[in-house]
Amino acid sequence: MPTIKTPRPTLRATLRATLAPALALGLALAAFAAQALDVRFQRVAEGVYAHIGDTGGRTADNEGLNANIGLVLTPAGAVLVDSGATWQSARKIHEAVKAVTPLPLKWVVNTGGQDHRWLGNGWFAAQGAELIAHASARPDMVNRGNDQLQALKATLGAKADGTVPMLPTRLLAGSDERLELGGVVFEFKHRGGAHTPGDLMVWLPQRRVLFSGDVVYVDRMLGVLPVSSTKRWLDSLAVVEQLAPAVLVPGHGRVTDVATARADSQALLLALRAHMKKAVDDGTDVGAAVKSFDAAPFMRLLNAAELMPGNASRTYLEIERE
Repeated sequence: MPTIKTPRPTLRATLRATLAPALALGLALAAFAAQALDVRFQRVAEGVYAHIGDTGGRTADNEGLNANIGLVLTPAGAVLVDSGATWQSARKIHEAVKAVTPLPLKWVVNTGGQDHRWLGNGWFAAQGAELIAHASARPDMVNRGNDQLQALKATLGAKADGTVPMLPTRLLAGSDERLELGGVVFEFKHRGGAHTPGDLMVWLPQRRVLFSGDVVYVDRMLGVLPVSSTKRWLDSLAVVEQLAPAVLVPGHGRVTDVATARADSQALLLALRAHMKKAVDDGTDVGAAVKSFDAAPFMRLLNAAELMPGNASRTYLEIERE
């Protein structure tokens, strides 16, 4: 029987066969890195930083963190404004904090009851941070926390693993509260809620920086939820006007100023309330009132097409109850 000769592989073929698994793994890791949440704090004032989240919806890529996060440095330790949506994203937020400062995290402030404002609390509590929020946020967190987590699990899959709703441990009760850490003054402003009942603004008078939480949206359309109060929301926006911050870090969108907050958030709420008040007074039904609202000036905002109908109908129902 003749011997069958197998051609010897060339050096190029040998290298290709040897390196193929490593190259495939490298490409997979690169693809994963491209999709992974990247938390980075940018300096907005002396000792004050912000991470600017996605302006779109919650996705597996952004791990539910489509919101802005704040960081304030004091001689006595660091303060985080909002904790992220999950245990795993909270860990990434903490790593981003460590890239800015070796200071320990002393406080984590939850500016409201939306998932990305507080569901990362568990990670930071395990690191010894004190969790602070307004007392009005607690019932909202209790009522909606498990539903928020289930929705995140449906979107994020395994990236939501390890997340357990953990309530804040220090509750502020007044409309204006003042705390101090390492000589840095923190003033907390609450006007009965806005996007959520516990919406709280963090004012740094020494730096003239305001973290508005979900009181201010820019670049994208705000969302009126069943738990929102557009009337009180406008009261909170009036405080923004009064404070006249030099730097305004909104809940969503780029770092901004009062004029942009007025155009992207306040103007929409004023228009919605004026239109829906007239509709309720005239006995116009909700469907007709929603269809007749002139949304054109606000359709420039991201997410407007999907959010506007719900915003309009919920504003009508709110005014009907008033």
